Amino acid sequence: MIAVIPARAASVRLPGKLLREIAGKPLIVHTLEQTKKAKTVSRVIVGTDDAEIRDAVLAAGGEAQMTSAEHSSGSDRVAEVAETLPEGSIIVNVQGDEPLISPETIDRAIAAMLEDRGPDIVTVFEPFETAEELFDPNNVKAVVGADGYALYFSRSVMPWLRDASVRFGGDLRKAIEVEPELLRHFKKHTGIYVYRREYLLEFTRMPQSPLEKAEMLEQLRALESGARIRVVEAAARSHGVDTEADLEKVRRIVETQVSTSIGSN
Repeated sequence: MIAVIPARAASVRLPGKLLREIAGKPLIVHTLEQTKKAKTVSRVIVGTDDAEIRDAVLAAGGEAQMTSAEHSSGSDRVAEVAETLPEGSIIVNVQGDEPLISPETIDRAIAAMLEDRGPDIVTVFEPFETAEELFDPNNVKAVVGADGYALYFSRSVMPWLRDASVRFGGDLRKAIEVEPELLRHFKKHTGIYVYRREYLLEFTRMPQSPLEKAEMLEQLRALESGARIRVVEAAARSHGVDTEADLEKVRRIVETQVSTSIGSN
């Protein structure tokens, strides 16, 4: 299994984030090292449009491939790398800004692709922890059927818990704040994707779909075209970095892990 980490240099909310330092290493190197720990991954390639990111990966003993600066999505960048890989490859798309990605989560996603010939794509969800997190449109909600396959993805709160909302005068957020156990009804989409190489290449050649354009979620292009997306639960909570606050939070987590490791030796 081959993991490809798309690593775009440009970032509006946190410029240069993939090269920001965490415990003495660039963020992208942490993502690389965590991905390498997955038991089912035999090779990890960072696909980037930036020479500094490439050099940081190479200096850390990783593999990097330069890709076009014109890609509009991570999947497109992964597909460019996939063109150079053997036919029939299973490819895992791991977001570059996930420096604490769980290797066990990657293994779970790959296992779901291998054990079930049904999915075109496998992706991951984790629970929501607060109403604030749930109502943030930057956090995508996955709606999943009883068979484990995605019905829809949205930036809106889905499903809408009508009875709970009615109890609080139509204010679902208030209902969840008062009754946090309601959060069990929601699934937070985590940006890991597993594809077979041939489907990935087919998918990235499709034009953008209406729902994709409306929500700015490329996985909706797959659903609109009839693809089946299996959704499995993450082994651990993710800690993506989109803002300065996210970066500081991850730094604190890593520093705590380092201190605990030193203390146990």
